Parts: sequence; structure tokens; C-alpha cells
Amino acid sequence: MYAEERQQAMARLVAERGRLSVAALAEAYDVTTETVRRDLSTLERMGLLRRVHGGAVPASSLAVMEAALSERDLARTDEKDRIAAATVDLLPPSGGTLLVDAGSTTARIAAHIPRDLRVSVFTHSVSVASRLAGHPAVELHLLPGRVRGTTQAAVGPDTVSALEQLRVDVALVGTNGISLTHGLSTPDPEEAAAKRALVAAARRVVVLADASKLGVEATVRFASLEDVDTLVTDATADPGLLDAFTATDLEVVRA
Repeated sequence: MYAEERQQAMARLVAERGRLSVAALAEAYDVTTETVRRDLSTLERMGLLRRVHGGAVPASSLAVMEAALSERDLARTDEKDRIAAATVDLLPPSGGTLLVDAGSTTARIAAHIPRDLRVSVFTHSVSVASRLAGHPAVELHLLPGRVRGTTQAAVGPDTVSALEQLRVDVALVGTNGISLTHGLSTPDPEEAAAKRALVAAARRVVVLADASKLGVEATVRFASLEDVDTLVTDATADPGLLDAFTATDLEVVRA
């Protein structure tokens, strides 16, 4: 079977089954898991499916799926760590204010904030707060609200109201998807409302998104590309798509 035939068969099988693991596909087509991952990357670029942690799902299903933070935290860890490290150059100077969104990539910034950078950090993420609580130079503010188990983020009217009272130097924002036509999006309406208020609270908005989020459109848009100053992504991102983002005056940093 030629590569093209195998890839087409994989796309059909994923569409029929709903979700398949890399291991199952490797066994079904008698190829290595490395070959399956390359095939899935090709099919994702063609828009025929979407890669998720450990496998793939039909392209139409990702818009309504929302993986738990614990699952997302295990996916593309090297890329997310590099993104967080590259974001250090975009942090406010000492004495500044920083707003950190919930997410498996944004949470990694806690390990990279310099120990001598005196900064006030506001967050609605339990995960981010727990990682920053012992930082010697961070003045930490945890925002109120109902905590969603899926994302460990506070949401609801109290969260939005607290965010509306803030004006910070920089916001680090996570997203389930970012595309040219749909902007930044997430599956949950309450999560989207909190993210929308978070974006509005910052003088400078920096989005942290690995390559798997680029070109993806989730159900609820919370910001347009015009609302964002900088996108920090990883080196595996499609160069053509990054050029298209840059053409909209969005600054792109590849980690």
C-alpha cells in the first residue's frame, strides 16, 4: 500500500470509529508508530482529521471536545516548555503587572519567571496559582469564581466582574484554537466569557499556542486576531499559516 492510499484509509477509519490511537493505527496498517504520527500530521494539514493526545479524531468533532487539563498537560510537553521559555522576553519589567490565563501551556510560565523579577500576577487558574505560590518575587492574586474541574479555572459572573476591574501590562492567554477567520476560540461559553474579559483587561495580549492549536476553530470565539499583539508557538508550526497570521499584523514568535 502506497503512503497516499494508507493515509486515505486512515482518514476513513478515523471518521468511522470516531477516535483511534496511534498504536491501533500502527497495528491496523502494519507500520511503525512513527509512520502513523507522520501520516496523521499530513492528514491534519489537509483538514481530514485532528490530532489529539495519543491518536486522532475526525475534524468535525474537535470543535465540541474539551480534554481535561491533566490530559492536555501530557501532550506536546517539549513544545509547550519551549513556548513558555520564549515568553520570558515578553513579560513586563520589574514592578509590572501580569495576568495569566488557565491552560497547560500558560501554566508552564511559572517555572520560567526570573527569581529576581518583581511582578504582580493575577490569575483565575488554580493550577497557575499553585505553581506560583512559592515564587519569592511574585505578588500573587487569585481571582474569584466557580472552578471548572476540566480546566481548573474560575469562571462565572464573579470572575468576569473581577477581571473587568483590572488593567494590567501583559496578559498571557491560552486557547483551544486560533484561526484567520474565527480568531481565538474555546468550547465552553463560561470559559470564553472569562477569557474575553481577560483579553480586555490587558495593554498587551500574548497568546501561547502550540502548533496543534493553529487553524483550529472551537465553538465559542472570545477574541479576534486584532485583539492580540503576539502569538508564541513552536517550531513545528506550518510556515504558510504563520505567514498568513503575520500578514494580519500579528507578531509571531517561534520557540
